[in-house]
Amino acid sequence: MSVDIPGFADPVGEAQATFRAVLDALSRPGRIGSAGAGLTPPAPLDGATAAVALALVDQETPLFLDAAMQAAGDWLAFHAGAPVVADNARAAFVLASAWVDFAGLQAGSDEAPEASATVILQVAALGSGTAYRLAGPGLAAPSVLLVAGLPADFVAAWAANHALFPRGVDLVLCAGTTLAALPRSVTVEAV
Repeated sequence: MSVDIPGFADPVGEAQATFRAVLDALSRPGRIGSAGAGLTPPAPLDGATAAVALALVDQETPLFLDAAMQAAGDWLAFHAGAPVVADNARAAFVLASAWVDFAGLQAGSDEAPEASATVILQVAALGSGTAYRLAGPGLAAPSVLLVAGLPADFVAAWAANHALFPRGVDLVLCAGTTLAALPRSVTVEAV
């Protein structure tokens, strides 16, 4: 059973370091950071995906797992204590290995934009793949992020999410032991 697979060796220190890496990624959209180098999570989780989930979810944050990620559900429930929900519309966090339609997720409200969902998406690679130009808060000048594993209509889907600002979904991308983030405030264009 996957609960026998250890989580963080130093739960407090590694969770804090991962949380800091996610904050850095959100405040500097498109910048690639690292997390989860010491983890050996159960399949299909990559190290960064597992580390981000362990650092962000807890017993008060409903977690939705897509079909592929359900194999790691027991491990995540054991190590993070997060209640796994069957309806992604109720989730504070969505853990996925395939693109998720943001339309069905919590987008927050104008009065409480922080009540939106965060998607933790495991992709094939960061630093290679399709090039996206990012602009907005946290970027002194536009930057480029390379990602392998996003759908062909990603730019249009992201534009619809960005149009909801200050509401909308935030996206944390993970691949291997790397991560990057796209807060809802950033614009994305194809290069």
